[in-house]
Formats: sequence, C-alpha cells, structure tokens
Amino acid sequence: MPSTLSTLPNSLAPDRMGAPGIGLAIASSVAPLTVVAGVVTTGLAVTGLTAVSAAMIAVAAALVIFAVGYMAMARHITNTGAFYAYVSKGLGRPLGVGSSWIALLAYNCFQIASYGGLGAISEPLFQDWFGVDVPWWVFALVVWAIVAFLGRRDVSVSEKVLAVLVISETALVVVYSLIILFSSDYGFSAKPFSAGQLFGAGGGALLAIGATSFAGVEQGAVYIEESKDPLRSVPRATYYTIGFIAVLYAVASWVQISAAGDQAVARAGEEGPDLFFNEAAATVGGWALDLGHILFLTSLIAAMIAFHNIIARYTYALGREGVLPKLFGQTVGGAPRAASTAQSVLGLVVIGIYAVTGLDPLVELFFVGGTTGGVGVLLLITLTSASVIGFFLRAAHGETAWRRLGAPVIATLLLIGISYLAVTNLATLYGVDPGTGPALYMPIVAVVVLVAGIAWGLILRHTRPDVYQGIGLGPRSAVATTGGFAAMMAGGSGPATEQPQGNR
Repeated sequence: MPSTLSTLPNSLAPDRMGAPGIGLAIASSVAPLTVVAGVVTTGLAVTGLTAVSAAMIAVAAALVIFAVGYMAMARHITNTGAFYAYVSKGLGRPLGVGSSWIALLAYNCFQIASYGGLGAISEPLFQDWFGVDVPWWVFALVVWAIVAFLGRRDVSVSEKVLAVLVISETALVVVYSLIILFSSDYGFSAKPFSAGQLFGAGGGALLAIGATSFAGVEQGAVYIEESKDPLRSVPRATYYTIGFIAVLYAVASWVQISAAGDQAVARAGEEGPDLFFNEAAATVGGWALDLGHILFLTSLIAAMIAFHNIIARYTYALGREGVLPKLFGQTVGGAPRAASTAQSVLGLVVIGIYAVTGLDPLVELFFVGGTTGGVGVLLLITLTSASVIGFFLRAAHGETAWRRLGAPVIATLLLIGISYLAVTNLATLYGVDPGTGPALYMPIVAVVVLVAGIAWGLILRHTRPDVYQGIGLGPRSAVATTGGFAAMMAGGSGPATEQPQGNR
C-alpha cells in the first residue's frame, strides 16, 4: 500500500499483519473445532445424510475457484470494506451499499450468536465441574468484556491471542482424529465421501451447512490495509487457509462418521458436539471430553474476536467514506475504536434482551443466528463473485482471461447453485416447518435490509454527491471527504481502478 495512504488521518495501522497472521485470523473466524464437533454433528442430525466430507470438498472447490477472481480484484482495490467495495466497483454503488448492510447483518448474527452458544454450553459445564449454578449470561458478559477490550486495541494484539487459541483447537482436532483413527475397533467407511448423496433429498441442506462451515475464509481482504504486503500476504493466506481447512474438515468428519458407523446419524442427534469428544475419550479416557469442552469454548471465543474485528472494519470503512456517520471512520492508535465500540454495544444489548426475556440462548440465539449468518455470507460471496465479472468486463487491468473471466464465471454459477439449494432448504436448516418461524421471517428481514441499503445509496447520490462519488474508494475517500473530491483528483488518484466511475 502506498505510504501516502497509510499516513492519512484516521487510517488503520499499516504493516501489522503478514500472511501467517491473516491466515490465523481467517482460521479463527472459521472456528475449526466448532465446525468439526458442532457443525458436522448438526449436519448429520438435520439431514440424516453422512456425505459430510463430500460436501466440505465440494464447497472448498467452489471457494478456491471464487478466490481466483476475488484475489485478482483485490490486487486493484485496497479497501478494508472488502465485499462492500468490490460490489460497489463491479455492480454499482447502490448495490454496494446494500451489500454492506447485509454484510453487517450477517457477520453480527455470527458474532453475537456465539455469546449465546458459549453461555449456554458453559452453564452446565460449570455446574458439573464446580457445583455452582451460574446463569449463562454471566459467562457471555465475561467474554464480551474480553472481546470488547481486544477490539479497541491494535490488530496485532488480537493476532497474538488468536494464534494461541486457533493453534490449540486445530491441534486438538488433529490429535483426536488420530486417536479415533488408530483405535482398535475403528472401521473405515466410504459413506462420508459419497458424492451421490449431495444430489438427492437433503443434499442441498448438507451443501448449505458445508458452506456455513467455511464462512470467514473470504475475509483476508478485510485486513488488506493492515497487511505487510497486500499483493502477496492476502492471496497466500486465503489460498493456504482454504486448502488446509478443507483437508482438516474432510478428514476429521470422515474419521468421526466412520467411527460411529451405522449409528452416526442417531448418535449425532443424541450426543451433539460430544460425539467427537466421546469417540476420543473411549480410547484415552474421560479427560479427553473435558479438554474438548474447554477448547470448544475457546474456539467460540476466537471466532467472536475474529468476527468482531471484521465487523469493526466494515463499519469503519463505511464511516470513513461517509456512508455511515464519520464518527465510525475514526481510529485511535491505528484501531477503529468507535466502530469497535458500536459493535460491542450492540452485542451487550442483545445479551441483555435474551437474559431479561428468558429466550433460549442456544436455540433462539446461537443456532438461529449462526445459521442466518452462514446463509447471509454465502449470498454475499455469490454477489461478490458476480461483481468480479462486472469489474473486469470494463477493463482487463492486466489480468489473464482465466482470472478475470473464466474462474469468476464458473465460481458464480457454482455459488448460485449452492445459494439456491440453501434458500430452498431453509426450513430444513432451521429445523422448522416450511413457511414458519425463521424460515419465513429471516428472508424477509434480509430483503428489507438489502433494499434499505440500496435506497440509502440512491439517497446519497442525490443529496451527498461527494460522498456517493467516494463509495468504494477506501483510503482515497478519506482525502475526498476532507479535502474535496476535486482536490484529491488534482493531487493524483493513484491506480486507474480507484478512479470515480460517474454516477453509476
């Protein structure tokens, strides 16, 4: 990133993260142990299908193809707003603003839902371990305070915490998988890799669950303004993390399902996340169950920290460009503190509402919120993939035909297919009757948020043309909104992809 951008007022702290740090942040948002122990068993119980490994591989393949065009576009647009900036450049500013509102909704669903899951899981564990009955919301508030504190600090501080947490949980997944694999009564099964199940009844829901498992791998670009080498660090972190996570998921789910045999679906429904831990404990003892519980909780904490950082940077990007109040576009010590505080306040409010009303934090917050966030991110990735096509159709920008057209077209078609299956299987994903509960009102909420965002973009075009012209410009928009757009252009606007594009 050019030094002139990194020294702008209220800019994020540059040169803080290399490829390993970005990879750890991505892996933390993916939450490997939460997926292997929680999402895999949910997929088994909800769909009654065992082809989880095949679903993971299919989704990973689509994401790798998507990443080709996504990373090519990232080379020309340096903006921590990621999806928002790319959709604005590829499909138009109004839709870009709409997508940013959907992004805030989806990632907040993920982040805040985790408080409910952590609290609900911690409550019985604390009772079992120490004989003390503590309400779930107390645990949620303790972790909320930790996340809020780290969110207001330089991203390098969170990076260190995430490194410890994500390495620990990933190591446990690997070790437990090996313990189960080499147990005396282990039996190999090809069912987890049965691709044919993906095209039958329930296959769409299984693919949607697989897509939810990878939610977060697309977020390397969020840290592009804080990376040491934007042109190399972000692509490397993205490709390596998708590849590693895909192998980890496929193998761990295969081992877990094979060990359960014909009882895999039934046991998943009865034992939930404990299935993976119980299979390891059967060989090495009960301590494996306790350790699994502890790292399952820390996996959720790591995901909360990672998603909090993502949300804060999206909010910061919108505030910096004047799409949201400029207060959110301010930084202190290179950290987006105002944006971080706003997300923390929202999380606190939701925890308070659930605590006061007595709503179920596990089902009505963790499960519904996490599922909604996963589907929302899947739709955002699909929209972004289409925006890559639109961006490169206007100019090749020196990219090969494969990067600017071939891969994006294939990825968009694949993602549209997966998105269609996810939306048509919402009732199955939520575990409700078709047209009822969250399967009914969540799509309505998403449409309302998207339309409201588009409408706000159109309002800005007519009432604040200076702000509208700066949408998607990232660091350069900071100059535009403080010194005037004409002044910025007179002083040099950098790469051609950062130029204004009329009133589109």
